[in-house]
Amino acid sequence: MGVRGLTSFVDDNGHILQDVSFKNSKLIIDGKNLYYLLYFDEQLDQSHGGDYESFEDLICGFIKALRENGIEPYVVVDGGSDYTDKKFETLKQRAEEKIHKAHDVSVGSKGNVLPPIAKCVFSQILTELQVPFAKSIAEADREIASLAREWNCPVLSNDSDFYIFDIPAGFLPIPHFKWKQGGLKRGIPAKHFTQERFCSRFNIDRSLLPVFASISGNDYFNLARRGVPVKWSDFSKRRGRFAHIDGLLNWLGKNKNNALSAVLKLMDDGDKVKTKQTEQAFMLSMEEYKLSPSSLGEFFRNGTPPSNIPEPVKVLPDWALLSLTQGKLSSDIIDVMLFRRVMQNSQVEDTSLPSGQLTSRSIRQILYGLLLKSPASMETGQCMVEEYDRVGLKLTSHMVKPILSGPVQNLRLDTLNKAHLPDRLTVMLETLGVTQSLTGIPPHLHLPVSVTCYWMTHAAPPPDLPLLQALLLGMVYGELCIQKKKTGISESESLVLQKFEGIVQRCPWKLDLDVAHAYSQWQACFKDSLNLNQLLCSPLLESECARLYKGTLVHPLVVELRRGESPEFILAGGPIAGPLYKALLDTVLLSQDSTTTRGAARGGTLPRQPMDDVTADLQRLAIPK
Repeated sequence: MGVRGLTSFVDDNGHILQDVSFKNSKLIIDGKNLYYLLYFDEQLDQSHGGDYESFEDLICGFIKALRENGIEPYVVVDGGSDYTDKKFETLKQRAEEKIHKAHDVSVGSKGNVLPPIAKCVFSQILTELQVPFAKSIAEADREIASLAREWNCPVLSNDSDFYIFDIPAGFLPIPHFKWKQGGLKRGIPAKHFTQERFCSRFNIDRSLLPVFASISGNDYFNLARRGVPVKWSDFSKRRGRFAHIDGLLNWLGKNKNNALSAVLKLMDDGDKVKTKQTEQAFMLSMEEYKLSPSSLGEFFRNGTPPSNIPEPVKVLPDWALLSLTQGKLSSDIIDVMLFRRVMQNSQVEDTSLPSGQLTSRSIRQILYGLLLKSPASMETGQCMVEEYDRVGLKLTSHMVKPILSGPVQNLRLDTLNKAHLPDRLTVMLETLGVTQSLTGIPPHLHLPVSVTCYWMTHAAPPPDLPLLQALLLGMVYGELCIQKKKTGISESESLVLQKFEGIVQRCPWKLDLDVAHAYSQWQACFKDSLNLNQLLCSPLLESECARLYKGTLVHPLVVELRRGESPEFILAGGPIAGPLYKALLDTVLLSQDSTTTRGAARGGTLPRQPMDDVTADLQRLAIPK
């Protein structure tokens, strides 16, 4: 949601926010706002597809700062769309805006575009740090506010709706939360908002704040758009951009005893039908600020799935509901099951070409089949999914048919967590077209390597050899970083890392759109494969997402390789790096037919291993379920 202009208005009225040194408290954190703040405020890479390694460092630093000051973080992120679907037009409008933002970044302009797998990195790191973390079934705002009210602790967010929710312990606007300045046990400098201070300043009752928010205009209601124009600035003594908010608050202060009836009177334009519709929408908007008991308190206390959730969203079996709440399933599954639609993310790519999301559509079709497969849907065929994605710079939709045949037929959603590993594994392998053994590759790299095999076959234009080599070298770099962090690496491997870091420094400012588009397709394939693997209860070991792709490394690597540099020279002297790279490259090339290697083959006939042998190998390497 969000009340238009309210955040800036509060900041402009400096006396409303009180300076505090925040410490020794529980804190409910709006996860969506946090990952945007950490990524964008630090100006991490967006144009080259993301710098997840640096993002991981920021997340770890933030949590460390909280814990050093006695702050217990509880992070809640958004789930699916509002089950009433009344925000759908707003969601489409925002999707259009994101398409244009991504295009602006692609041509060198500034913009904020969250890289494709940043959310996966965020949830993985929080889990690794053992931070209590939950994904709401729908939008998280009310859940966050309800939990903060129940636990009597403040909320950290940048959503202006938290000025309106009744949260006794108050609200900490995230831009003013100076976590890097907080000394050990001395507290983190922050600004604190309370409704008492705000309402006292404008002489209004706290009960009128939902009225104020709805009149001001939020994602659910806009008075002016409904043909009820009121010049609120006439009631203000101020001039400029905040006169309308100040005037509205003054008007509410003067009409505090009959404000609601006065507003309803303004809506009466003589057209009974239209007036009734406006009144109903207005009342529904105010209802959004009424808090009910939190459904996440029980989850945080006992680890059990939420029980008091609205009936319409009870579409998942208990095992999937728990996994979703734990952040182990994609939020898109709720939208697919409730509305038969999904909104694709925007990426920085060549907008003159088809969307990179098309590359991974067949992966999503398998996921849709698992979610929607039922005798009724198979008989009627009424389970098409509407995918919203860009065509050029316009948001359009296409009906996509779930795949209900093949190995998917042996699985049911309600018992998927109990299905045999070979059955779940077969779905992943056949979906990604893996037809060779992954023996010799670390198990945690089986998924990204399998995705790379799929990408080589499905990406358009076809990836050339330098694109493949640079991507795999980036994975090798990630492995060296993991080894250095966990057990340390040899001096020779340190020299290889230094070479990689030197290449990062040579990353060109000007974006090569062909390279960006190729890697946007890979990230789309990886994200959808990760979602499918999670729904299948991880038949392939989940990878450390932060270490798989570093845009500011792989982009300049492509340049170096196309100029004639060899991977062997870059990896020279590395007893781990060299053999690992060779194993990765050989596996991907082996997955390509000698007649259809699409520019990346080295020539010759490549042996292909029967699918039964591949399954046997992967069964030995995968984590038992």
